[in-house]
Amino acid sequence: MAETHSTATSFTTITEAAAALRSGEVSAAALIEQALSAADAHDGTFGIFLARFEDRAREQAAAVDRKITAGEPLAPLDGIPLGVKDLYAHSAGPTTAQSLVLDPGWGKSVGDAAVVRRLEQAGGIVTGKTTTMEYGIGVPDPDKPFPIPRNPWDVRRWAGGSSSGSASGLLAGAFLGAVGTDTSGSLRIPAAYSGITGFKPTFGRVSKAGVVPLAYTLDHAGPMARSAADCALLLSVLAGYDAEDPYSSTEPVADYPAALTGDLSGRTVGVDNLDRFVGDGHDPQQPQRFSAAIDALREAGATIVPIEIPMYFEATAAALVIMATESAAYHEPTLRSRYNDYATGSRVVFAASSSVRGADYVLAQKVRHVAQRAMAEVFRTVDLVATPTGHLGAPMVDGIDQLNPVSILAGLHTPYWNVMANPTVAVPIGLTADGVPLSLSLSGRHFDEATVLRGADAFQRVTDHHRLIPTELR
Repeated sequence: MAETHSTATSFTTITEAAAALRSGEVSAAALIEQALSAADAHDGTFGIFLARFEDRAREQAAAVDRKITAGEPLAPLDGIPLGVKDLYAHSAGPTTAQSLVLDPGWGKSVGDAAVVRRLEQAGGIVTGKTTTMEYGIGVPDPDKPFPIPRNPWDVRRWAGGSSSGSASGLLAGAFLGAVGTDTSGSLRIPAAYSGITGFKPTFGRVSKAGVVPLAYTLDHAGPMARSAADCALLLSVLAGYDAEDPYSSTEPVADYPAALTGDLSGRTVGVDNLDRFVGDGHDPQQPQRFSAAIDALREAGATIVPIEIPMYFEATAAALVIMATESAAYHEPTLRSRYNDYATGSRVVFAASSSVRGADYVLAQKVRHVAQRAMAEVFRTVDLVATPTGHLGAPMVDGIDQLNPVSILAGLHTPYWNVMANPTVAVPIGLTADGVPLSLSLSGRHFDEATVLRGADAFQRVTDHHRLIPTELR
């Protein structure tokens, strides 16, 4: 099932690098220099970072190496270079939300976001703040003073939004793990477009304290990496109740790495190809890639059954109405006074959102609850739901319509799972006819992240799509 593209020869996954660090095969300083060198080589082309913390990263790596020399036990992420989306507050540098509008004092007043604290307490080394779309929405705006996130598979194409730099930086080797946010697919879309693994946990599983909001009841925080095994390790650090986040859940946290058995025997995967919702809007290679991915799940031991996911149109519409209303509530004051400071795509969305009525919002929330109950019924008979993340590869940057930014969701199926709140992972399944990645979505029951990650990891043990990189990055 391999593609005719090269696999990386240096460390590309956290699990490999952590094992090499503990065996003495590599030092923390060497891991950081590998990442910083990749950032030097590719940041200017791909638009990965808004801020870089090279000196701080080197100092932290040296401290890890001193721990190793002293024979001290290592934390789970000791020495691992990480990227943090610039919606997360971090005291090492400014938090901009890639916007001219956000008060520069906001990040200082917050300190470190809960996710950042947990990563660093586990030994992770943050090498910089990665690019996003403004406030986690919209499309690249060349008229604003920010990098344009480009796709490492084809620099004419978009890296995807809004966790753009987190995805392209992983593929380029600028860090080994990252965190993104996901309100209507902002973590899974760039994962799908860039050919990496992106995991949206259940709503409330990972704290959003210290994260610039977009839509309070749809925003998710989660890990991004080259593999599902890496996402499991990152989630084991990130997951858990946080009193600072009013939406944080007290549901028990599982041992996610221990759940990765590689075996899906006894597990049932419900499959919906969603073709009926895209018409002709799919890549010629997508049906074959998706079918082969389902065969790989079967090879891993899963029982495959056809299903139809419930209320697709209704739930997706509800997701967009909820996002519009909640984002309008947050941005209306500054939108009135600083309209032209917003990027074109985001101000179009926020301005249009102001026209949604309160009654529409209430109805959308009612639809949401009905749809969630319908999905819970589906999960009475299956353990996982498999669908395409999207039917198309990454679009050309020059073809994105600034005045109709929501059009980028055509051919994508990500907003559905935000309103459902189920844990969902995006994993690469091969390339389009034009040679850019396609992706599979696996979703599970609320707070059953372990099964979702087990499914993704089992898939990746019998395929190598997640290890592929463009020839130019060899």
